[in-house]
Amino acid sequence: MLPEDCVSIILSLTSPLDACKATLVSRAFRSAAESNVAWEKFLPSDYQDIVSRSVTSLKFSSKKELYLHLCNPILTDGGRKSFKLDKSSGKKSYVLSARELSITWSDRPEYWSWKPSLKSRFLEVAELRMISWLEIEGKIRTHMLSPNTMYRAYLLINITHRAHGLDLLPSDTFLEMGNQTISANTAYLSCKDKKKHQMECLFYGNRTQRTKSRVIEGDERFARERDDGWMEIELGEFFSGDEEGDQEVKMSLREIKGYQLKGGLVIEGIEVRPK
Repeated sequence: MLPEDCVSIILSLTSPLDACKATLVSRAFRSAAESNVAWEKFLPSDYQDIVSRSVTSLKFSSKKELYLHLCNPILTDGGRKSFKLDKSSGKKSYVLSARELSITWSDRPEYWSWKPSLKSRFLEVAELRMISWLEIEGKIRTHMLSPNTMYRAYLLINITHRAHGLDLLPSDTFLEMGNQTISANTAYLSCKDKKKHQMECLFYGNRTQRTKSRVIEGDERFARERDDGWMEIELGEFFSGDEEGDQEVKMSLREIKGYQLKGGLVIEGIEVRPK
């Protein structure tokens, strides 16, 4: 039997899931698989910075306990971001709150209202009251994410029963990295009430046909329901690159071509998670 330190080092080169399985092999393997030597390797290299940015104090007696803490979402940066680790891989993911996003005219109460939501992890969400120019953008730097990993970005939304004008034209979605556009597609926010949507199309019909030619070419995407009571729309995917590099990633959704009034869209934030 190899010394425990050697076994710990070997297990640190595997994965958190493999280390958990190793605890079932024998008592000696259990001790090595739960050691700080192994679990510090599974933690992100900037875990101390992440812990220091947590809104609530994290109490832990071992690196494994800290890892398991971080596998559940924690609020960071004054409650404007949510962070968690994927339990099986240790990959990082973030949710940028609506307050962390750039939402055109969100500081104007006649256009947007800020309110608490029992469904949200954040203190408040943004609800669109009425506007014709819809533009939402979030930014994140690749050094905050796990290196050499494919990520996808999702806009987290809900639609109120008073929603109108949201899907007469599809919204444009963009993902940019540095000065390069990685993806450009279109997305429909909601068509839950088909009868209401048909009435809106009839009312705005001529205007809709005139403006459809200005919508970008690309894959059409649709909002899909999540287990947490929100819906998500994919904004695009990107590769995080190595630890030495650091680029800014911009993720956005816009509907600025139709000019019809829109309302009833609720924004929780943008999630960036491993593919």
